[in-house]
Amino acid sequence: MQTDYGTFAHLAADKRHLYREVLGVFATAKARFVLHLRPSDVVAAMPSRVEVEEVEAALRQLVNWGNLSADPDTTEVATVEEFYRARFLYRLTPEGEATERALDVFEQGLRRSGELQTAALGDIRDLLHELRDHLAAGDDLDVGKVHLTLRSLWDRFDELTDRAQTFVASLQRTVDLHAVDVDALLAYKDGLLDYLERFIGELVVAQAHIAALLRDLEGPGTERLLDAAADRELADALEPSDDDRAAARESWQARWAGLVGWFLPDAERPAQAELLRARARAAIPALLHAIAEVNERRMTRSDRAGDLRTLARWFAACDSDADAHRLWRAAFALAPARHLTIDQATLAERDQQPVPAATSWLEAPPVRISPRLRRTGRATRRGRVNGVIDRTREKQLLARMAAEEAAQVAAARRQLCTDGPVRLGELGPLDPVAFDLFLDLLGAAMAEAVDRQAAVVAATADGALEIELTPTADGAWAQVPTEAGVLSGPDQWVHIRETTSVRAAS
Repeated sequence: MQTDYGTFAHLAADKRHLYREVLGVFATAKARFVLHLRPSDVVAAMPSRVEVEEVEAALRQLVNWGNLSADPDTTEVATVEEFYRARFLYRLTPEGEATERALDVFEQGLRRSGELQTAALGDIRDLLHELRDHLAAGDDLDVGKVHLTLRSLWDRFDELTDRAQTFVASLQRTVDLHAVDVDALLAYKDGLLDYLERFIGELVVAQAHIAALLRDLEGPGTERLLDAAADRELADALEPSDDDRAAARESWQARWAGLVGWFLPDAERPAQAELLRARARAAIPALLHAIAEVNERRMTRSDRAGDLRTLARWFAACDSDADAHRLWRAAFALAPARHLTIDQATLAERDQQPVPAATSWLEAPPVRISPRLRRTGRATRRGRVNGVIDRTREKQLLARMAAEEAAQVAAARRQLCTDGPVRLGELGPLDPVAFDLFLDLLGAAMAEAVDRQAAVVAATADGALEIELTPTADGAWAQVPTEAGVLSGPDQWVHIRETTSVRAAS
């Protein structure tokens, strides 16, 4: 069936603001069960002052586009002239009502903020418990309660996925914008890290529980629930056909498949919850990298673009051209040339008789300079030349410290490297240097992990070591003893080796 979208034509018209106000009055009236409005009623309900003639013209145009329909108004007729004059009652057409709903959804989508909703995970878990209780009732299935529970489940699930997609899409852009201001970035960093850590922890626990509930509901019981919900949805239809029933069942089955695919992986792809968790975890290194770049820019390099923007604001704040010229000379060290190589005699004379900087060269007293400066461009310096400072001891100290640090790192690498895959608990005990290096490797691997059941390979930042993590799939718990304490977590098969380039260099 081909659909006519002429009801959206008013959005591109010159008087679209007037049309939107008029249609807003009709939408509000319909929500109050007022079906018909006269032009005078529309004028009285509009927020802005508009003449009746202009509103009537807008109503006629909206009727032509299909947003409104006009019915003859024969009430309140006192004379024959009024009877023969065209009077109409206006109401929204089905197409116009659908257009208003579509625009309302569009505006809500633009205003909606991204969130990672931990409360929605708990609600979904509770609603699945209710569905399991409904199935336990046997033949006494309450169709109304089943339909209400499934509708609530879809609403919370849709809200969770939509807000999560919006949050993930805007996360990197938000980090880039906050990187401009250091203080704002640091304040944003603390809140974002707490927010992500809390959601990741809740998601791990909730996903395992929800996945177990979905597995319990698989089978004929799920089909029974979905069929009951589809029949309940068509209970108030006038004459539902077989196609309507098939479409309703297909719609509910598609929703259930989307819910299952979000929390349970299949043979072709991981669960969507796993992808969201990986994306949320990847945002933490991205934020830390942005902070590192800001610190590096503040400590080691100057931000020339930022300096020029600050200087431009200073120039804009100058009260006069004279202030701007003084700022120019101070910023770019542009001073009169006679002050560059002035000698002591001239300095003493200037102290007694100061010469303003704005004095013309033609009017200023002469400056006495060295004859050698006139001939060669270099001024003579009296006195002993400064001796060259011997930095041999400092260089030796730095070389010895660098060698010791390199030896410690090499020993840590040898301690961590394994002949093949070993369990995580077999790595200890680790000294502080080896433990720090292992934490770097483990953090890089966890940042790359997308599927918890698949192996992951990662390398250190310098590319010297490579780690391969493979789940043991036996539920074991590993402990790695170190001088700082005991690192514990799910056991993994760990294979740490030097990269090809490092082995070739060795």
